[in-house]
Amino acid sequence: MTDRTDLTLAPANSYDDNEIVNASANPHIEQLIAARLTRRDTLRGGMGLVASTLLGGLSLSACGGGDDDKPKAPALGFAAVAKNKLDVVTVPEGYQVSILHSLGDPLMFGDESWKDDGSESAESYNRRVGDAHDGMHWFGLSEAGAFQAERSDRGLLCVNHEYVPAPFGLHPAGRTAGAARVASEVDKEIYAHGVSICEVRRGSDNGMAMVRGSRFNRRVTSATTMDFTGPVKGSALMATSFSPTGTQTRGTNNNCAHGYTPWGTYLTCEENYLNVISRAAGDNAKRSAKEVLALNRYGLPENRKSPYLWETAGSDDLYARWNSSVTGAAATADYRTTINTFGWVVEIDPFNPAAAPVKRSALGRFNHEGAWPAPAVVGQPIVMYMGDDARNEYIYKFVSKAVWDAADVGKGLAAGAKYLDEGTLYVARFDADGSGAWLELSHGKNGLDATATPYAFADQADVVTHARLAADKLGATKMDRPEWGAVNPLNGEVYMTLTNNSNRVAASATPTGSQLKPDAANPRYYEDSFANADGSSRTNRGNPNGHIIRWREDAGRVSATKFAWDIYLFAAQSDAAVDVNLSGLTAVNDFSSPDGLYFDARGMLWIQTDDGAFTDVTNCMMLAAVPGQVGDGGTATAAGGMATRKGANASADTVRRFLVGPKECEITGIVLTPDAKTMFVNVQHPGEDSATDFAARKFGSAWPASQTNAAAATRPRSSTVVVTRRDGGTIGT
Repeated sequence: MTDRTDLTLAPANSYDDNEIVNASANPHIEQLIAARLTRRDTLRGGMGLVASTLLGGLSLSACGGGDDDKPKAPALGFAAVAKNKLDVVTVPEGYQVSILHSLGDPLMFGDESWKDDGSESAESYNRRVGDAHDGMHWFGLSEAGAFQAERSDRGLLCVNHEYVPAPFGLHPAGRTAGAARVASEVDKEIYAHGVSICEVRRGSDNGMAMVRGSRFNRRVTSATTMDFTGPVKGSALMATSFSPTGTQTRGTNNNCAHGYTPWGTYLTCEENYLNVISRAAGDNAKRSAKEVLALNRYGLPENRKSPYLWETAGSDDLYARWNSSVTGAAATADYRTTINTFGWVVEIDPFNPAAAPVKRSALGRFNHEGAWPAPAVVGQPIVMYMGDDARNEYIYKFVSKAVWDAADVGKGLAAGAKYLDEGTLYVARFDADGSGAWLELSHGKNGLDATATPYAFADQADVVTHARLAADKLGATKMDRPEWGAVNPLNGEVYMTLTNNSNRVAASATPTGSQLKPDAANPRYYEDSFANADGSSRTNRGNPNGHIIRWREDAGRVSATKFAWDIYLFAAQSDAAVDVNLSGLTAVNDFSSPDGLYFDARGMLWIQTDDGAFTDVTNCMMLAAVPGQVGDGGTATAAGGMATRKGANASADTVRRFLVGPKECEITGIVLTPDAKTMFVNVQHPGEDSATDFAARKFGSAWPASQTNAAAATRPRSSTVVVTRRDGGTIGT
């Protein structure tokens, strides 16, 4: 997700993906520790005190040791890339970079090529690559046009388009100023969101190229009609004037990370949809107390204007639907429930362009960063792990009712209905002793019923639509912005990035408002000062660099309701204090604000960054890692005095920088072909942080043109990059 990290709170009428709406009184982990440890207590009592209090008597071997006989990822086989501030994608010696596609590139014949002046018609973006490339996945394509999982030389690449940066690419001179938006600009932005699907083929030189005009090429946008399935299908919570029966909606928005299914479909996930939804002043008086509570919990108080202001472009229904206010006599006469129609996991069948995308409501509604599957095992349920990307939000798991049958490969949305429309949604609680529990979010269980306070749940549709409120009720653990997840194919352990959180206070301080003290799963509090581009300085407080948590399900069963956890890596600058740089990072592997995360089929882990706290030193980056397992480290005391459990220290052999992006970008989205000879990586919003002068053609970056022309003065564009080895070998080894 895009993190404009000045790490401050924004007013309610200005969008900020760090904005906190979780005001629940859930106990924090440090409140669960009987003898609260301070830094002085730890030093005085020694590590025995830490181990006995934090681990509750669990031995390290019980937390994952003794697995030396399990397969391991291959050794890293490239020279680490140095940190840099260049306006190119930098890769190791022996590797090469090419551009697959960029914002505005036509998918079909008949549309003119990108002209670098914003003159493309809005309508043509139904057939052009969208903006702000993010999560993506490769699906092998057989000669018969079907899913062929093992194929590497021909496939369909599905790419998310999260939002509209700046926008210095879409419009001739940027967004037209004024209280009301220009309709043609709004149309273009609506079509630039969503997903691009394109056929890709490998050439004789081992490069990859998009097949323009392929029958599989298509766009799914913020105007595409979609079906609801699962608990909310037909619910009054989804009823609008477009779909009075609550069975359909239009559009998918702010698609950040993604997921995929073993039957060969793509999952795109709706995250920061508050970018485009407004609510009028005085609207609370037209709502029930229950509705107001839910709207506030999901970040839409009355008198909140979206940054994009799409609803101001005219009275046409295409624009009015972005206003989630009461304007008619009933929900079927307006769009008061628009907010409820976003925040879902959307399933797309890339092999069937005629199939309408489906919002799978059983997986819950929140700021979905992504939905990552555990490896499918015949006779076992399908499991998806998900994060709610906002400060103080939660980690979730969905377990299907149906068990996996490999005969369902290739059955598209019919298989999706079988596995994703019925199942159990859980939310995670991370306990201080290194254990954890999955708490069931089912109507009628754990107090989630019509008697619940402060929010009464009418049915399962109410529970999944307001999953945050259900998780609050059950006492889930508030986390430091859960971002991407990934499941290690070699041992089934799950990793999730917690990108940062400046809203923490020292363990000795008294929190105010939504501030949190450190806890065992989010243990650091420190201050980090650095220089801004204009020469001024800035200090971030709390956990500005983030960390990566991981867990192992009880007895290795993905459907288990218990797990053990530790913190795999603490992001930090290499010269930070030892209790900040807890993972022992050095110049070859230090990083900040982990975001994207991906395990390839070999068990190699790829870590991407979206940073605002390390960019005085380097552009955002991607690292390759050979991870260990839960319990391979020990106990530690983090800056601020909180005891925690950590993985083994990093070394140049286990974590190494593989790629550095161009100026002011986010590195996000990664997938390798099954033969590991081609890597696709997304570069999002290069040059976004600098002032833009269209008349003088001054931009913060000229990438991707600058990749091959250092003197380029073109508009920067989000793009998908292809990385290969010059000798045609496998990536990373």
